[in-house]
Amino acid sequence: MMDYLPLFMFAIVCGTLLMGYPVAFSLAGSALFCAFIGILTGTFDPSFLTALPNRTFSIMTNQTLLAVPLFVMMGVTLERSKIAEALLDTMAALFDRVTGGLAVSVILVGALLAASTGIVGATVVTMGLLSLPTLLKRGYPAPFATGTLCATGTLGQIIPPSIALVLLGDVLSNAYQQAQLNQGIFNPKSVSVGDLFVGAAVPGLILIGCYLAYVLVKSALCKTHLKAHTADSSTRRVTIKQVCQSLFPPLLLIALVLGSILTGKATTTEAAAVGAMGAMLLALIKGRLNIDELRYITAETATVSSMVFMILIGAAVFSLVFRGFGGEALVHDLFSQMPGGVIGATFTVMLVIFLLGFILDFIEITFVVIPLVGPVLLSMGLDPIWLGVMIALNLQTSFLTPPFGFALFYLRGVASEHVATTDIYKGVVPFIIIQLFVMLLIAIYPELATWLPSVVYG
Repeated sequence: MMDYLPLFMFAIVCGTLLMGYPVAFSLAGSALFCAFIGILTGTFDPSFLTALPNRTFSIMTNQTLLAVPLFVMMGVTLERSKIAEALLDTMAALFDRVTGGLAVSVILVGALLAASTGIVGATVVTMGLLSLPTLLKRGYPAPFATGTLCATGTLGQIIPPSIALVLLGDVLSNAYQQAQLNQGIFNPKSVSVGDLFVGAAVPGLILIGCYLAYVLVKSALCKTHLKAHTADSSTRRVTIKQVCQSLFPPLLLIALVLGSILTGKATTTEAAAVGAMGAMLLALIKGRLNIDELRYITAETATVSSMVFMILIGAAVFSLVFRGFGGEALVHDLFSQMPGGVIGATFTVMLVIFLLGFILDFIEITFVVIPLVGPVLLSMGLDPIWLGVMIALNLQTSFLTPPFGFALFYLRGVASEHVATTDIYKGVVPFIIIQLFVMLLIAIYPELATWLPSVVYG
């Protein structure tokens, strides 16, 4: 019975989360409770806990993780500077007379916002507040409008630069090196966050293309209900200058961040610093930066960053105790006995991650689940970049899936009472199908995720 205590640890964590306790303290508290039981029963060596200070120190001094608060600051600054609002107005006017043009504008602007913030909740809430009333006013069916917004908001999981990819890249790098050491390779290759950024670029573009194709086809079918333009917008004319003024700044900022990483001119952390400073300059130029806004931005950045790092420390305690109970060997044995070999093991892990996405955020999943299963899967010969892209797409799909998808809760919180929850559920179904199609495509053709990194980095 005690041999399966590592698996019971997950059940205890889920139970404490359902009771309403914070994630970081649920992870650490559950682990320490199980360690105490293990010490009393003689099944856990207390010397494992002596490694905890070093693990905590390594988290706080990790240069890659320093990019997290910088990217958070970049996203919060862009959100507060109303850049997304101005961009949406301009794009909506540009596509005003095209059937489905507003939905196209929402996806394009949402993709840029997702790449800038990298936080699902921020993108869904922002786009919901800005565009949902207009979409409904233009005659877009409520399921279509809400589904488009939810799906667009989750793009922050896969489009670089993304906080999710930063965290996932750091964890997969450690998992890949551990997998190579387990195979007797004592000069292991490394995988960087930049590799994952490049690997996610093509799948991200494919996903956006599929979204656009769907909304255009759906808009054509709903053409009799949609208003190509409203009376107040028929007099609006957008110039190339206006488009450039709205589109160029965020595109330039994203290009600087990604370009500096891809060309090797800057590390992920240095590029994040460029992004944060660039966002500040954009807000200052637009007259949106004052002492009150700066106070809000720094407070929000500190709050989110503290939450992230507390979860990392809690996850470090959990993984340490899990290994102390022999959980790593237990997971390896379970996967090695699983029918279907590497395909069966990968499918099982993806299914577990998908289900965990209903109750855990991507941060908890990244730092609790991936370190445990990642080395096992990578030891079976999977490409780390391909695995990272699939996990990101999987979590994105989980956040969209009723009834527990996080994106659905975020939009429900800002949608009017006239929009039924069932409308939101119906609206995301086509996008879930699109997500599954893209995942199947990348599973069949892994080169879609691995080709570009091989070209860029050789």
